[in-house]
Amino acid sequence: MRLVADVVRGKSVNEALSMLAVMPRAAAVPVRKTVLSATANALAVEGTAKLKSEDLRISCIFVAGGPVMKRIRPMAMGRAYRIKKRLCHLTVVVEGEHTPEQSKGDRKAGKAEAKATPRTRPAKTRTRSSSTKRAQRKSAAEGED
Repeated sequence: MRLVADVVRGKSVNEALSMLAVMPRAAAVPVRKTVLSATANALAVEGTAKLKSEDLRISCIFVAGGPVMKRIRPMAMGRAYRIKKRLCHLTVVVEGEHTPEQSKGDRKAGKAEAKATPRTRPAKTRTRSSSTKRAQRKSAAEGED
């Protein structure tokens, strides 16, 4: 999936769709559907009446890891080998190219995003090192004396 996404990154929507239509990889089909969905979403947004599909380009496309389906394949002597069927999350962001007759507000409104599946971000955590904790305990002990 990432190989196909790398090919169409930064291309205009029409050029990307024509490339995906003739690409022999199986991943080209879901990427093409997601690009079409992002294009439709961009044209359906309010305030984008001046946008046309020819003016849109793929500004950002990325593939993130998804859930893994675990299956078992029976083998000789009662053994079982695990098969991992990996899935992924595909995100496509489509933007309208700036033309002189478009105003600044129209360009912002021309940005749309289509996700094949939702993507979550891990929460940021901050931990203290053990040396910092020791220094705090030491300073607290000195303050009591």
